[in-house]
Amino acid sequence: MATVAELVAGLRAGDRRAVARLLSLVEDGDRGRVRRVVELCHPITGRAEIVGLTGAPGVGKSTLASGLVAAWRRQGREVAVLAIDPSSPLTGGALLGDRIRLQAHALDDGVYVRSMASRGHLGGLAWAAPHALAVLDAAGFDVVLLETVGVGQGEVEVAAVADVTVVAVAPGMGDAVQAAKAGVLEVGDVLCVTKGDLAGAERTVAELEEAQRDGGLVRTPVLRTNAIAGEGIAELVDVLSALRDERCADPAHRPRHRARAHLQVREIAVAALRRRVDEAITGELLDAVARGDIDPYAAADRLLADLDLPDTTGGSEGAG
Repeated sequence: MATVAELVAGLRAGDRRAVARLLSLVEDGDRGRVRRVVELCHPITGRAEIVGLTGAPGVGKSTLASGLVAAWRRQGREVAVLAIDPSSPLTGGALLGDRIRLQAHALDDGVYVRSMASRGHLGGLAWAAPHALAVLDAAGFDVVLLETVGVGQGEVEVAAVADVTVVAVAPGMGDAVQAAKAGVLEVGDVLCVTKGDLAGAERTVAELEEAQRDGGLVRTPVLRTNAIAGEGIAELVDVLSALRDERCADPAHRPRHRARAHLQVREIAVAALRRRVDEAITGELLDAVARGDIDPYAAADRLLADLDLPDTTGGSEGAG
């Protein structure tokens, strides 16, 4: 079996099988190997344009993704798609597959598509997604499109790992109002009204623009597309590239990269702490709580003291 170092060498040489193997290692979650993958890939990242695509189910994200891929390929750019799909309740694997939904690009060597299971992660991103993005970035793709599962209002984490984020909204679904309520307008760098040939598309564009004005938000571009007919896609690609170039050149936008780093460091640290806590919980402690001898907070404080960590009040006096 090839070592991680050998696989990364293959990745840098353009071996797509090495890319697939590294993504599988990341998704399998073996801590030692995942750490080695990140150690070797992280120094050679930073060139790819990472575009997030999110939105409620049924808005046409996959059709829009296919249109974006086609537009980038016409520019001669190599594209990777990382699609976060719902998990199978039986296997934990991806229940859907963008290999099916992006089959128009199946024979194009300049397009690489990978589905990854969300595994119940509520934000719509798989826990391994940031590491997978690093692998695809290190592999030399010009654009990496991250399409999220589309599970609802909590789906905003994509903004923390993407250079620019597109929020897809369909006309006639009440999405404009729901987006305003959920704060999604503040997440998207571009708002894209899909299925632009349908009645109500213009009204949805107007509602989104009005919601931004009423909310006092920074004005976000609102574009209308019809991906099946190819309408509006080239304009969307141009807007995304301009936004990314602006952010790379302007130090004021470095907080976006810091936010991405914060998410990665936090999730790695939290996972390590969770393992320590799980391993330290004893049957004796659980029995004491179950019998009513101590309350759960007191049990947690005892556990944290054994681990030499702050108690559940965070070191403060708490509510008197």
